Amino acid sequence: MYKNITNFLQGTVCVRVESPCPERVLNLCSARAIAFWDLRWESGTVLSFKTTRRDWRRLQKGCDNLNATLKRQRETGVPGFLARFRRRYALLIGLGLCVLLLFGGSFFVWDFDVTGNETVTDEQILRALEAYGIGIGTPGLSIDQEDLRNHVLLELPDVSWLAVNVRGCTAHVQVVERVRSPAIVDRDTAANVIAVKDGLVTKVEALDGQAQVLVGGTVTKGQLLISGVVDSTRQVYRLLHGMGSVWARTWYELSVRVPLEVTEKREAAQKTTAISLDFGKNRFKIYTKGSMLDSGCDKIIKYNQLTLPGGCALPVTLVRETTVRYETETVTRTREEAEAEGEALLQDYLLSRLSEGGSVSNTRFASAQQGKYLLCTLTAECQEQIGRQVLLPEE
Repeated sequence: MYKNITNFLQGTVCVRVESPCPERVLNLCSARAIAFWDLRWESGTVLSFKTTRRDWRRLQKGCDNLNATLKRQRETGVPGFLARFRRRYALLIGLGLCVLLLFGGSFFVWDFDVTGNETVTDEQILRALEAYGIGIGTPGLSIDQEDLRNHVLLELPDVSWLAVNVRGCTAHVQVVERVRSPAIVDRDTAANVIAVKDGLVTKVEALDGQAQVLVGGTVTKGQLLISGVVDSTRQVYRLLHGMGSVWARTWYELSVRVPLEVTEKREAAQKTTAISLDFGKNRFKIYTKGSMLDSGCDKIIKYNQLTLPGGCALPVTLVRETTVRYETETVTRTREEAEAEGEALLQDYLLSRLSEGGSVSNTRFASAQQGKYLLCTLTAECQEQIGRQVLLPEE
């Protein structure tokens, strides 16, 4: 591996030797310490091998009196590559600038990778870092971790620890979120549990207080389920912090009107394209042709970040903005299509009405056409917790 890298930096020449006595060329290489490898005998008078760019010149001088013909077949390596730019000054300058930008750009942050966060979004973390002064184009060696935490953690109350490690052009942000302790229940405050929905009681769990309903009984919204006021042998009554859960069967009847005629987009009537380059936070327009900003248009933006063959992301993003104007037409859809849309809407709305942990036991769907609309009705039987704790007023 080391020899391959050294030969690549020095330059390698593939030599073809034609001579009545080609072994004399090999003896010359041995006598003058000329390195060669990958020796191949093509015939009794022809052989080929590889040597370095420096030894190639020495071999040419030594073969003047050996009655041998040397032919330089090809050359690989850095010196041969740079020799192609000998008279192409613009390309040579561009190559130098490219190497300079790649080398100098590795000392700056051009991309972020946030890990460890669940409740706090990436956007909140990156905004806090930007407010501190760490963003696209920030020097990666100038980040003070201790000072960073002292400032950024004040902006992120749900984060207990944060670190920014820069590797190459990417800043890896590691986050540890704060674990909130559960709320402390004030057991000295009197409270009741009341029903927030009508239902048929299936399960009663009274953790504190006295249950006022039995399994199999029906309750209405606002009815007392678990009382915090109980009888006492020493005094008239005793106040408790009523807690618990009451599960019940509940029923819903939901309806929605779905139009049978809808407006759909047809083929694009007009299209414009604009191409830009985002370098850091700056955008440079490369190509644009016209613009359309009215309400009958759709804008499609595609971002393609440029990367090196090794996978290293560059701070350059190709942005392609396509604006399309559509023509519309009114289409009458089938009843099955309208029913499918109506049922999906009602199912989503039903799940939003259920309390946490509730489930749907049974559903029944029906529809009826009313002019240009389809009335969809969903009847559902559910199982959910209907109790809610309310504090008693102080005397």
